[in-house]
Amino acid sequence: MKKFSVVIAGGGSTFTPGIVMMLLDNQDRFPLRKLTLYDNDGKRQGILGDALAILLRENAPEIEFKHTTDPEEAFTDTDFCMAHIRVGKYAMRELDEKIPLKYGVIGQETCGPGGIAYGMRSITGMLEIIDYMERYSKDCWMLNYSNPASIVAEACRVLRPEAKVLNICDMPVGTLRRMSQIIGKTPKELDVRYFGLNHFGWWTSVKDKEGNEYLEDIKSYVSEHGYLTQIEVDTQHTDPSWQKTHKKAKDLLAINPRYLPNTYLKYYLYPDDEVAHANCSFTRANEVMEGREKTVFDAAKEIVRKGTAVGSGFHIDAHASFIVDLARAIAYNTHERMLMIVENNGAISNFPDDAMVEVPCIVGSGGPEPLSQGRIPDFEKTLMYQQLMVEKMVVEAYVEKSYLKLWQALTLSKTIPSAGVAKALLDDLIEANKDFWPELS
Repeated sequence: MKKFSVVIAGGGSTFTPGIVMMLLDNQDRFPLRKLTLYDNDGKRQGILGDALAILLRENAPEIEFKHTTDPEEAFTDTDFCMAHIRVGKYAMRELDEKIPLKYGVIGQETCGPGGIAYGMRSITGMLEIIDYMERYSKDCWMLNYSNPASIVAEACRVLRPEAKVLNICDMPVGTLRRMSQIIGKTPKELDVRYFGLNHFGWWTSVKDKEGNEYLEDIKSYVSEHGYLTQIEVDTQHTDPSWQKTHKKAKDLLAINPRYLPNTYLKYYLYPDDEVAHANCSFTRANEVMEGREKTVFDAAKEIVRKGTAVGSGFHIDAHASFIVDLARAIAYNTHERMLMIVENNGAISNFPDDAMVEVPCIVGSGGPEPLSQGRIPDFEKTLMYQQLMVEKMVVEAYVEKSYLKLWQALTLSKTIPSAGVAKALLDDLIEANKDFWPELS
């Protein structure tokens, strides 16, 4: 069986150890010959990289491993780039969340003004990595799960239309895991139908391989409990803020009982509730920095101190095995069925062809082929179109360096009450992001 060379772009991420351990756990399905971490912050990445070098030496010495800040070294002789970058790191995420709250607007990593600010930063970083990949390994595929995925995917469509970039999100994977727990199945036993934009969509069918439909059963449960379950194996989404999010799904179902909602819809349909319950001095970014960030880096330092990863505090990210499923689909032409972010081109028949939508796809060696979801109802279509225009205008603002376009994008967002608030927010965000955004005029 062929062995593959993988580079993880964003090697200093708190998710990197879990991804590496997941890859090691899947060597029978997706064997590696080389694994490289790449990040432009060598000091941060080095803490994790030194610990992971010990882990691999003890558990998979046959895999060539290194961490580097040199793009040529990182991307040469690479089959797959797994990208989870965070331009500005958690310091900028904290500002993304706290600046909007000053104006009574929800601050969130991927939605509303915080997501727009993050998107404007992410475009530059993503284009840079795509260019490195194409320069040094032109046949390499990028498996991108960097946020905010909708804005990043639209930027790739506009600015790098021929790039071999596959855009995918872990949120539907995590929610499907919870759905499977509700009905006593496993995610692999289920096929879904889904339509939307990233972090903005609905499940219309959840069937097992024998064709039994569970949509109504799951809706009945969600109407009382949201997506909260008694089994917590998805460690990424178990913090208190996420538990509130899973519970809120019952209110999302109440306003639109036709389909099962993506949890992120709460930021668009109940933004006043989110602001009312937000802690302006301690947001999700602080929760992560004091929780996962500290835990992961402390564990890495302890591994290096002891010189062994035996009994380490690193935990396998089993939930991220969707990344291996995607890589295998390309490498082995498995025709895996997965939710992907792709150009619509008729998949949703009454929605713009050039929209980057999230729908089920069959993935093989040539990439994803979207499955038709037919026509969608007016309520969902109208919400989606408004959000689509926000994302398109953000990318236009980036390309044209247009203050007006970005102001209009913020004004269109359902999370912002007026053009006046949008302008005040924009001016604050420009100042906070002056080291990352293009200069707007």
